[in-house]
Amino acid sequence: MTQPGVGPITLLAFVLTLGDVRRFPRGKQVASYLGLIPREYSSGGKQRLGSISKQGNRFMRMLLVEAAQIAVRSDPQMRSEYLHRCQRKAKAVAKVAAARKLAVRLYWMLKTNTGYPEVVRVESSSRVPLVGES
Repeated sequence: MTQPGVGPITLLAFVLTLGDVRRFPRGKQVASYLGLIPREYSSGGKQRLGSISKQGNRFMRMLLVEAAQIAVRSDPQMRSEYLHRCQRKAKAVAKVAAARKLAVRLYWMLKTNTGYPEVVRVESSSRVPLVGES
């Protein structure tokens, strides 16, 4: 159940940080729990997104960002998305986005008890929802 670039320490920390994955119905909630989503400042119908919220475990975020940098080198799809984002945003923003994507993939691996290639295949298909996704 390994993912390119994710070592056993990162996986162990991820499992221990999340606890029971059944308490999260969606991957977005995992990203929020880990503090990998942007803060929102909204007023008068105008939505403004700021830096990441930094909720949750700071060490886990650091591990995910480091693992995402390695995953970007070994996963062609993540590399493509990372390079595309780097053209429009700062590299730090692209790294955090890759870490968020990696966290969501790890969550689905745990929730569905499937391997990384299967999670990527299902995630890539826009017509096939992941198990448990509404």
